[in-house]
Amino acid sequence: MTVFAGGRVVTDQGLVESGWVEVEGELIVDRGIGEPIKPVDFDLHGRALIPGFVDQHCHGGGGNTFITTDAAEAFRAAELHLRHGTTSIMASLVTGTREALTEQIRTLTPLVDQDVLLGIHLEGPWLSTLHCGAHDSALLRAPDSAEVGELLAVGGGRIKMVTIAPELPGSIQAIHQILRADAVVAIGHTDANYEQAKLAIAAGATVATHLSNAMRPLHHRDPGAIGALMEDPRVTVELIADGVHVHPAVLRLVHNEAGTARVALITDAMGAAGAPDGRYLLGQLEVDVVDGTARLVEGGAIAGSTLTLDWAMRYVVLEGGVSLDQVVQMLSTNPARMMGLDDRGVIAPGKRADLLVLGPRLEVESVMRRGDWVHGPGV
Repeated sequence: MTVFAGGRVVTDQGLVESGWVEVEGELIVDRGIGEPIKPVDFDLHGRALIPGFVDQHCHGGGGNTFITTDAAEAFRAAELHLRHGTTSIMASLVTGTREALTEQIRTLTPLVDQDVLLGIHLEGPWLSTLHCGAHDSALLRAPDSAEVGELLAVGGGRIKMVTIAPELPGSIQAIHQILRADAVVAIGHTDANYEQAKLAIAAGATVATHLSNAMRPLHHRDPGAIGALMEDPRVTVELIADGVHVHPAVLRLVHNEAGTARVALITDAMGAAGAPDGRYLLGQLEVDVVDGTARLVEGGAIAGSTLTLDWAMRYVVLEGGVSLDQVVQMLSTNPARMMGLDDRGVIAPGKRADLLVLGPRLEVESVMRRGDWVHGPGV
């Protein structure tokens, strides 16, 4: 048993200035305001206690990638983000051949079963060549029901999200296939117009993959997918809050328009997250990282980020002017809810004891996952 007290706590009821939390085994069993009845095991000394981050879109970190046939490499990528507070992480793949994707899915499947990974996200190959970003345009294709079914079957329920461009032939049928496999459908890397995006949302798409990035731009006479995704209350919008992908003014605009409950902050991190500048691979494409910004060697397109979610948290609080409890919602509560994970994402009785202790500058000092210390003083 561990009892935290003596600091700010972001619970399911909001920010408590002086709160306490009791953990037993893997679960949070109680929480309250003021002094706990039981002895305190961890004095927060005025620091903050928040739920662990949930990253629904990440390609790697620490010099390692999830786009691999080496399970040990994928494990190391997850460990890097865990040290930065991400206690639940989705392994995102990029466009590849059917054979390559099959092998990558098979490699990641045991890590999902071991709870190292939250699941697998197929970001491609069913994307627009006009907005391919850091995807190999030569391998992009329209969704074929046989291929969609085959890849979902290889995942065996571990594929939890699929990004698709809804203007492609066969996309609506593919959306229905993906939903039947109990995976979330996201709209991204798309040139869809407003009506095409609305049809995809009506068919069951509920996520905007890194809103604004790799999409037809918003125009006052042509709102495109961005307009449809922004206005629909059923859609959770991903934002990459690194100061590169989205201007702070746009971040504030999306937050103000969509509301806190509809924003999920993601990293979209590639292998250079938590690693030095240099040359990396994203799938089969070469990427140069200079001053923490990743761009394709050929063409210069932004190629994911070098972000960790603790950095995003500080950026959104300081540059976005968003309160800590609202940012926690966007980092933890919303992505957990969007993925149908009712066992985490908030500090409340019965939830997983995935907890972070934040220092005075919002730095992650300690990480607890399933009631065990994985980083910080208890390790």
